[in-house]
Amino acid sequence: MVIFVWLRKMYDWVIRWADSPYSQIALFLIAFVEASFFPIPPDVLLIAMAIAFPLKAYRFALIGVAGSVFGGCFGYWIGANLEPFARSIVEFYNAETLVNQVGEKYEQNAFLALFIAGFTFIPYKIFTISAGFFDLSFGKFILGSFVGRMARFFAVAIIIKIMGERAKFIIDKYFNKLAVIMVILVVLGFYLVGKS
Repeated sequence: MVIFVWLRKMYDWVIRWADSPYSQIALFLIAFVEASFFPIPPDVLLIAMAIAFPLKAYRFALIGVAGSVFGGCFGYWIGANLEPFARSIVEFYNAETLVNQVGEKYEQNAFLALFIAGFTFIPYKIFTISAGFFDLSFGKFILGSFVGRMARFFAVAIIIKIMGERAKFIIDKYFNKLAVIMVILVVLGFYLVGKS
């Protein structure tokens, strides 16, 4: 399928940064743009870097958290100030209905909504942009985003420290199957947000 070819090319492009002397800057930047519009999660680069330098895995996780939270702030700003651009991002992810549902989640429990979005495979960028749309308290936004992203990136770092080189082997060997699982998890996340 075309989507798998495209995802594989994006994955390979991100992985190439792991061997670069600028890998930490790349991780920060990829985490930043993924939180506002980029489709490939920074976990891919974090995994490659943590496999190559396991003693620095937690440092890399912290860089990912920082990039993602700052990127989330940019997504918030886009939602609050650049509505046409924000809507084009939402349309790209076919998430128009989800944005309204996210607004309802923010009214119920903004911290929990952001934590879940930050930790799971639900596109975090939809939540960051929606936070700007709905003028969510910036303090709540930062807190929920920070805790969710911290939990996610450090969970990845811990898993990679435990699995080591096997993690990259599994990803490379079963890429298409893992991509299908990721898509299913995203769809399931959208469904659960809509139903809860």
